[in-house]
Amino acid sequence: MNMEVPPIIKLDEDVINRIAAGEVVQRPANALKELIENSLDAEATNIQITIKDGGMKLLQIQDNGTGIRKEDFEIVCERFTTSKLKEFEDLHKISTYGFRGEALASISHIAHLTIISKTKKDICAYQAHFIDSKLQGNPKPTAGNQGTIITVEDLFYNMMVRKRSLRSPAEEYQKISEVVSKYAIHNARVGFALKKSGESNDIRTPQNSSHIDNIRTIYGNAIARELIDFSLENEPFKFKVKGYITNVNYSTKKFQFLLFINHRLVDCQSLKKCIDRVYTTYLPKNTHPFVYLSLELEPSNIDVNVHPTKHEVHFLNEEQIVECITSALETKLLGSNNSRSFFTQAKLPKSLQIEPIEFKRDESDTSTKQIKPNSIVRTDAREQKLEKFFGEPSSKKVEDIKEKNPNESLTEEEYQKHNESFLKRTENLESKILNKTEDIFTDPEIEYIEQKKEQIEEIQEKSKDKCSTKQQTTNKPLTTDFIKKITRVETKLTSVLQLRKEIEDTCHRALRESFSQHVFVGAINPSQALIQYSTKLFLCNTKTILMELFYQFIMYNFQNFDTYIFSNKISLYELSLICLELPEAGWTPEDGDKSELAKRITTVLSDKAPMLLDYFSINIDESGNICSIPILLDEYMPDPKALPMYIVRLATEVNWDSEKECFQTFARETAQFYAEVSEEPNQTGKDWRWVTEHVLYPAIKEYFIPPKSFIENAAILEVTSLPNLYKVFERC
Repeated sequence: MNMEVPPIIKLDEDVINRIAAGEVVQRPANALKELIENSLDAEATNIQITIKDGGMKLLQIQDNGTGIRKEDFEIVCERFTTSKLKEFEDLHKISTYGFRGEALASISHIAHLTIISKTKKDICAYQAHFIDSKLQGNPKPTAGNQGTIITVEDLFYNMMVRKRSLRSPAEEYQKISEVVSKYAIHNARVGFALKKSGESNDIRTPQNSSHIDNIRTIYGNAIARELIDFSLENEPFKFKVKGYITNVNYSTKKFQFLLFINHRLVDCQSLKKCIDRVYTTYLPKNTHPFVYLSLELEPSNIDVNVHPTKHEVHFLNEEQIVECITSALETKLLGSNNSRSFFTQAKLPKSLQIEPIEFKRDESDTSTKQIKPNSIVRTDAREQKLEKFFGEPSSKKVEDIKEKNPNESLTEEEYQKHNESFLKRTENLESKILNKTEDIFTDPEIEYIEQKKEQIEEIQEKSKDKCSTKQQTTNKPLTTDFIKKITRVETKLTSVLQLRKEIEDTCHRALRESFSQHVFVGAINPSQALIQYSTKLFLCNTKTILMELFYQFIMYNFQNFDTYIFSNKISLYELSLICLELPEAGWTPEDGDKSELAKRITTVLSDKAPMLLDYFSINIDESGNICSIPILLDEYMPDPKALPMYIVRLATEVNWDSEKECFQTFARETAQFYAEVSEEPNQTGKDWRWVTEHVLYPAIKEYFIPPKSFIENAAILEVTSLPNLYKVFERC
């Protein structure tokens, strides 16, 4: 049987190009990756991407980079045309993403390609269409900004087998989203935006952002708050690596691994497997971490020309470098693991003993949904409060008994006993102010004060009941006679409006949601409390939060304060002397005579009296006496013992020369004064625990705008979460 040997022929150029294009562009995400890298090479600082039907119908990328010269349109889409490489040896020192000049050529062979571009020197933009690498006609002038817009339509229109092999538009869009997400995290200085045609942005990161902020924006706060910084520099193998890894408290079912080598998004299976193996020691079974690493090698030690998609690279000493990175990463995780502390409790309160619950699902009822125990959220604030763990407080109020037992009446004798106790407390409340002040002094200072006993007693007599209202002189509930109500006015001062805008611009949205939806757990002391949000437990620094809350109250109620009017005027001079006697005032002989300092403080505040009354409802009369202070929050007054220090700080710490700084520093000092929660009962006899739970934290929940600085100043700390506790049990 004779068989004719077919001749060897040279393929047509269009067949060659189409085969090559299928290697470079395997799916829409590959095409987009090449285009993003071109935009980054063009020094773009803003990249916007629009997708339709998963990139099959439309894939458009717009940047503000250097653009393409009109003279280069003729060859820009031809194969092996590039501005980044001249000789083969240049591969050993390549620092750009692209180098072969195949991306646009490949795309033009399997799609309809349109380019609009403008350079800095051009007076207008130019638009051109390309088919099979060839320019169709001459570039046409058009309106446009500096940069390039590349539009790819009908991808794989002439490769139907490839087109049919692709997944659904939704899955292809998901792969595109992953590519954009990874480049947005690595190139934090560049703003990225991704959206479907005719819809709003799915991904949007600002320019000049940070890696962590972009991770938070794209992957969520659950990952961002568990990140720890990772960096390593090795001189023998000449490499540097930096990035962020999640600690042992975070895990997910899918390993999220972002690896950039010399700023190129690549895949390194050996490194990925080693890192995952390290985490298996710490994470529950079949769960994985989030890892972002940027590895920098000597360009001469890396081969980037391994795969048409440039997704794989080879580099020298790969095994040793992988071993160095995994060893350093394991050391980092050991330090993170040591920071966790778990406590055991011998006995829970009887009311908190929970019987096991079996969750059963009726197969015939498709609406029934199984709820996992680690997802159950307590929403009733009356259950499992902190006081349950310590027994009933000794200072329990009769009102609290009535609130919790409305059907239980108190005897007349019990009411009488309670009223006598209440009256005694209110009568002695103000006299305790200076007594409490004396308790702060050390022994030598007490001896010094004894020598001036007559002077102190005289001050006490004059300032007796200095912060009392009519209820403390008449033993009746607080009446409006001593609360001045004002008619609200609209504030038009530019400085105040600017300060309000600064509050809103620095708002941390995630914290805002946590505070606005929290459940109060309990007060530890006047400066600390526990709250719950979702399945997480947080420790709050009450004083720090109140300082910011009252500052915001002052700004947003500027010129519109109701006032507490003192039943007896208080001398600014005498308050200043009291403060200067305190150790925390920091007075030294070098500061001058205390009497002279007190006079100067009185003069400063008296000179500002009209402004203080008009804007802040602080009334200072012509004799230098303070007659009222503003009401920042109903049912709340600050600690009267802090009033002397507040007066001195107003005179010394407020910048009275600049309008905006004056309002800002005054509000900060006033907020610091009001943030001091008094341990003495308030006007209605409620103690600090009741005030914290029923006055302060409800106000925080409703009004507070938490600033971004709270992430760094430990104002709120996550103690634990129910899912994390269940993970501990899973490891056992």
